[in-house]
Amino acid sequence: MIRTILSGDLPRSRVLAALLLGVFLCLAAAPFLFPGTRSLDVAARVCVFILLVASYDLLLGYTGIVSFAHTMFFGIGGYGIGIAVARMEASWTALAVGTAAALMVSLVLSFVIGLFSLRVKAIFFAMITLAVASFFAILASQLSGITGGEDGITFRVPEALRTRVTAYYLVFAGSALLFLGLLRVVNSPFGRVLLAIRENEFRAEALGYRTVIYRTVANCLGALAATLAGVMYALWLRYTGPNTTLDFSIMIDILLMVVIGGMGTMYGAAIGATLFVVAQNYLQDLMKLASDATKGLPLLPDLLHPDRWLLWLGVLFVVCVYYFPAGIVGRLRR
Repeated sequence: MIRTILSGDLPRSRVLAALLLGVFLCLAAAPFLFPGTRSLDVAARVCVFILLVASYDLLLGYTGIVSFAHTMFFGIGGYGIGIAVARMEASWTALAVGTAAALMVSLVLSFVIGLFSLRVKAIFFAMITLAVASFFAILASQLSGITGGEDGITFRVPEALRTRVTAYYLVFAGSALLFLGLLRVVNSPFGRVLLAIRENEFRAEALGYRTVIYRTVANCLGALAATLAGVMYALWLRYTGPNTTLDFSIMIDILLMVVIGGMGTMYGAAIGATLFVVAQNYLQDLMKLASDATKGLPLLPDLLHPDRWLLWLGVLFVVCVYYFPAGIVGRLRR
């Protein structure tokens, strides 16, 4: 049963299986295990970013595509919901219209980007996606009559989603089902071809596979999953804006989560996103405790000051890359 649900891709490590089970159980019971608005918000962000990072790993880890436009599709999902609900009543119809419109826009953009840009070298494709993402972020800020500009859009949700627990379980269930869907994709014959393209594109082409078509389809699938992650994030926040979905720092965070968890494995997305989001939200609190505990000692209180949390997050990242070059999941599986 479990093997079927996981598409035959078992963790292959007792430690990894225990970590994944722990993450799943904590997220499933988060409203009861971690009472409080902040804790539930962190759990919801973990769910959303697991899906977002997994969708990006489909491109980077499985296909070898370096794209900087992933947050653009994340933002399209959020703005699709926000614009639809802001102009219609807070109903399920508005949510359906906004989601469908966002998916259609993302599909068209990802298809065009993939079809015309994936024929060029990797570095040029990355530059093209960066330019497109930057243009979209500027457009979202300038079209204030539609997108709310820098202030974004605050909207209401249907009455059934106004309780935080109900909204959380919608995000949790949606992220879990879509994650399992991506796991199915990468363990299918289609996913095997993507791995072959990543390892040696010329050999895959020589075997008769149209690599441009496969990479374009992978680009579209990753974009659609990122769009749905943006939809769920906007529903959870009841707000969408450039700082929550389109900021380039989010793209950097996604890259860090992929590298920390391990490229080319969906389980790496779950581990990397969980560790990063939890550290991002609670590292400052731990550092404040450590700084208070070391008062009176030379230098240490200043080094452990909460304002320097980004420094220590960077150190943790360097340590992870040095000791876990294949990511945490890659190391555990070995």
